[in-house]
Amino acid sequence: MAHLPARRRMALALPIGIALTASFGFLPSAVAAPADSPTATASSASSLAYVVNTRSTDARTIASVTRAISAAGGSVVETYAKIGVIVVHSSNPDFGRQVRAARGVASAGATRTAPLDAAATTDEGGVQKLSAAEVTSLSAKAASGEEPLEANQWDLRAIGADKAAKINPGSRSVTVGVIDTGVDDTHPDLTANFSASQSASCVGGKADTSYGAWRPANPDHYHGTHVAGEIAAARNGIGVAGVAPGVKVAGIRVADPVSELFYPESVVCAFVFAADHGIEVTNNSYYVDPWLYNCTDDPDQRAIVDAVNRAQLYATSKGTLNLASAGNSHDDLDADAIVDASSPDDSTAVTRTIDPHTCFDVPTQLPGVVTVSATGVNKAKSYYSSYGRNVIDIAAPGGDKLQIPDTPDQNGRILSTLPGGAYGYLQGTSMASPHAAAVAALLKSAHPRATPAQLQAMLKAQADPQACPASYDPDGTGTYKATCTGSVRNNSFYGHGIVDALDAVKK
Repeated sequence: MAHLPARRRMALALPIGIALTASFGFLPSAVAAPADSPTATASSASSLAYVVNTRSTDARTIASVTRAISAAGGSVVETYAKIGVIVVHSSNPDFGRQVRAARGVASAGATRTAPLDAAATTDEGGVQKLSAAEVTSLSAKAASGEEPLEANQWDLRAIGADKAAKINPGSRSVTVGVIDTGVDDTHPDLTANFSASQSASCVGGKADTSYGAWRPANPDHYHGTHVAGEIAAARNGIGVAGVAPGVKVAGIRVADPVSELFYPESVVCAFVFAADHGIEVTNNSYYVDPWLYNCTDDPDQRAIVDAVNRAQLYATSKGTLNLASAGNSHDDLDADAIVDASSPDDSTAVTRTIDPHTCFDVPTQLPGVVTVSATGVNKAKSYYSSYGRNVIDIAAPGGDKLQIPDTPDQNGRILSTLPGGAYGYLQGTSMASPHAAAVAALLKSAHPRATPAQLQAMLKAQADPQACPASYDPDGTGTYKATCTGSVRNNSFYGHGIVDALDAVKK
């Protein structure tokens, strides 16, 4: 994900008390609004960003809520009338409370705890970049018919992607949208498969389709370019290969150019943009900042869940399948309680104990989103990957430095593209999710009329079942690290199994 070299994640059904509907996720009016949060009122005169979610999408309601926003001292940035989400800026410290009381408002809250003019930086860290000399040396070891660096891509062989490419590399009519830090479309392994017409920057909550807006803000924001290469790096005799080298990839940048945080309004914009631009699959290797888990007894976090859920459900309704990474926190997402010491990540974090059944990782834990855990070369759960019974849908290679492959580089991480024509290694559930997204794109290529629900069912059906291990001690210290529960066909570590690209193009 952003912030780390790769994400932490999950997905499961929401409890009935705050159930998100199958239309656009409107929160039921019968649910009482939670008490005011100190978050939205602590910023004094500095401007904050908000999402205001309306009770319906009719023009009269939207107009009424817009007037209430103005009366409360808010300025509208963008209105997504089709899903009833309005992005707002306001310097009124009481804006949230006032607008929540307005007629026609279902939920409303601040999308950050730091003011808009705050510019804290983050260090993504964790990438192992190949030097030009290393690229040349490793390329010399390539076998006939392989891409120059393919010998080091154990992940392709682990899921049969090398063999699948000879049968069906994917259709040019299928696009995977990379909602991330941006994609460097000038990379020689990406340029042929990049779709500029389906790309944009959504930073701030409003789509910018000007040329190049989708690119990373700087070369250090490499995460999205790495993800894009895993999906669709071309088989062109250069560098690496993607799992689906024949499909197109689009970049939808949502990372703030300075902090590199993924704020809710940007993600709302991204899902709507993907839906309206015919993107069949989206990959989401991040969590929505500033909260690792959004608790619905807090009005700000509740509004974030509501807004992003409406957007992703809209995308699903338009034919888009959304996949997301399970997370790198090694959390049991079906546990009774989880300690979150990282939120909010845009100001001062506080340690809190949350219930993952009522506090949601967004967008991963939203209904219909496919949740992907990570595995290493031994097909064992990666030591960092979060897990959970009836949370994980499928697993995919995400890399694991403790599982060493028999490759020329003997590197257990995932090799892919980096900005500026470079290559490097990352590990994380951020790397697992794009492998699964690419397999979903192969399925869509073979079954062009399949709906998101049908694609999700096929994705689970083609996965290779992986049973729970007798014990789980990834670092070999003799300490049991996690408990896997469930059957061989559906368990807390691997869900329905590890994706299989070869099966996807055969069936």
